[in-house]
Amino acid sequence: MSANHDHHHHDSHGHDHHDDDHDSGPHATFKGYMTGFVLSVILTAIPFWLVMAKVFDKPSTTTMVILGFGLVQIVVHMIYFLHMDAKSEGGWNMLALVFTAVLVVITLSGSLWVMYHLNTNMMPSMPTSQDLRVRP
Repeated sequence: MSANHDHHHHDSHGHDHHDDDHDSGPHATFKGYMTGFVLSVILTAIPFWLVMAKVFDKPSTTTMVILGFGLVQIVVHMIYFLHMDAKSEGGWNMLALVFTAVLVVITLSGSLWVMYHLNTNMMPSMPTSQDLRVRP
């Protein structure tokens, strides 16, 4: 029986060890999921309150704070629900994450740039009295 137990112990640290790391991380427990859920609710409720209570005078300040909370919430979801870290899947998850982040930044910044310039260059402005005056 002791030899059988040692053989099973050896198998658990051999080939199956990679599967154990992939399936169960430090947060793959009910407590970990509940922690992620509570953090997600808090990170959603605070920006909602910031907008509804009009905490900041400038809309741009509110927008930046909400974007910050959104970034933190992305990290919470990756850690507690997707179980991602720098070592998972041999680092390929982190490489995919960096690639995705670069694409998102390019897409968002490009979209904002295009919308800003379309708004600036395409929207007709109201003519003023100086614009209508004929110069000699």
